Amino acid sequence: MREFEEFLGAQAPFDALDAEDLGRLVAHAEVEYFATGATVVAEGVPLRHLWVVRTGALEVVEAGAAVDLLGPGDTFGAVWLLSGLAPPLLVRAGEDSLCLRIPDPRTLLAHPERLRFTASGRARARLVAGAGAGRADQPLHRLVRPIVWCAGTDRVRDVAERIGAAGQSCALVRIGPEIGIVTDADFRRRVATGEAGPDSPVAALATVPALGIEEAAGQAGALLRMLERGVHHLVVNDAAGNAAGVLRAVDLAGAEVRDPLLIRSAIDEARSVDELAAACRLLPAMLRELDAAGLPATHIGAVHAAVIDAALRRVLRLQEHPALGGVRHSWVVLGSLARREPLPRSDVDTALIWADPPGAAGTADPAALRTEAREVLRALQHCGFTLCANGANAHNPVFSRARADWIAAARGWQHDPTQDNALLLSAMVADSRPLTDPALGASLTESIRSHTRTSQFLRALLDEALCWRPPIGFVRDFVVQHSGEHRGRLDLKPGGLTPIVALARWIAIAAGDAGGTTVERLRRGAALGLLTADETDTLAGGFESIYHLLLRRETRTPPAGPAPDPTFIAPGELDTLTRRHLRETFRAVALVQARVDRTWLQRLPG
Repeated sequence: MREFEEFLGAQAPFDALDAEDLGRLVAHAEVEYFATGATVVAEGVPLRHLWVVRTGALEVVEAGAAVDLLGPGDTFGAVWLLSGLAPPLLVRAGEDSLCLRIPDPRTLLAHPERLRFTASGRARARLVAGAGAGRADQPLHRLVRPIVWCAGTDRVRDVAERIGAAGQSCALVRIGPEIGIVTDADFRRRVATGEAGPDSPVAALATVPALGIEEAAGQAGALLRMLERGVHHLVVNDAAGNAAGVLRAVDLAGAEVRDPLLIRSAIDEARSVDELAAACRLLPAMLRELDAAGLPATHIGAVHAAVIDAALRRVLRLQEHPALGGVRHSWVVLGSLARREPLPRSDVDTALIWADPPGAAGTADPAALRTEAREVLRALQHCGFTLCANGANAHNPVFSRARADWIAAARGWQHDPTQDNALLLSAMVADSRPLTDPALGASLTESIRSHTRTSQFLRALLDEALCWRPPIGFVRDFVVQHSGEHRGRLDLKPGGLTPIVALARWIAIAAGDAGGTTVERLRRGAALGLLTADETDTLAGGFESIYHLLLRRETRTPPAGPAPDPTFIAPGELDTLTRRHLRETFRAVALVQARVDRTWLQRLPG
């Protein structure tokens, strides 16, 4: 035993344990020998232990090929054990090996938080592996599990027994006209701690109403709902709106699903900014995996946005902010993040809005609020995110105001679009989404929904949107930079994405509804007559193809080093088919811009 204690005590993360906890772990460890080729961990089987290699080597196998090799001191199974998900990987002995099998440390240690497991080398880049392209499009009716029903008055002990007998992890609870949900995590967290007794009514543990999703949403939609709300169970509703089954995170079995859920779990469980930063460092690998799995780029962008949202909310919970805590306030994200379509290297743009007295809980001190906002953003930078280089940050006085000041400023920009930065700031307000206190944060877009938008303002805003022109000289050749470090290259952001994004934003403002992604705004514009169906298809298809091209280039280009900025592309880097498609897209977008420019007034809703 002393030998194993010295061995484990010299390995990360066990070297962070005190002598007492290390002794507990070793006392419960079992030694197991595996001959060459023997299976250590079977694919798809939930783990009850984690493994530490003492001697020999273990191979981690994906689709019949070894993708990682674990040597003495390496640990396998922590991610799966702690998350409750079954590993979609096979682990076998690459040579005769001696391993330590250790039960769940959370049940043994006085200070389990001292164990900080991280994936090693190649494993970090593929927290989960083995998914084929298109897995995220499976219909939900193929994935749902049967429902365990109970009444709100049923005893906790009886419901727990019923869940166990059914082999499920949750039950749906009827509480009056509502349906709630109680999960095994609720039993562990609240019954085991004495918060609720075994004879308490199960309604005391239930979350009401249960979070649901339509059956037609598909696997990708279910993933996004779980990520955005930080849950691991969804009620799947049929076409009539009735509960048809329950979906668990573990049922979303592809890498394109599990990677984001694991990172989201790591973010939610981070106990410090350093731990949060470690979780966020997995984001680039996640994006590469999602792209490699063949997911649509716009779906990858939405997943990315949901994870960034979670990271910012976690930063806000991890730090104490007396000034912010003393007044009702809302953190708001701006730009591509607000539209849920950031690229891997996109800045994180933020704004802050606080309530006006006497509605505030305390007296607002703008300087103190901005100082604390800067601390929050510094923590976000520590997690690897880049703040807006152009000043769209929550500590900037231009982007941090009381509610009344925001509304007055927005109305001023509408009534006099010629004032400095009026159109730019109007566009940024249109691309905003509250992360905290949604009712207060929605004040930023109240003016967008108002009826005070003048034709002068809409014309000026359209002119601003149409300033972003596709390189129509591309009809004969590429229009590229003629000098500087990007000489001979085309910038796909202002020349490709921005013309479409800006026109969709104008449509949103003209329609009085600033919500949604770029493609959703275009579809809404078609429904209101602001665009024809053909124009909508042209712009939506162009956005999706250019966004996909940019996302793929950014995920495959190292963040630093001699490689050029991936948004700049040389014509010779593209194959013939892609060049032709991009050229036709540019021409089609330019034609739509010209039509809208000529007929915008007739298109406006009455």
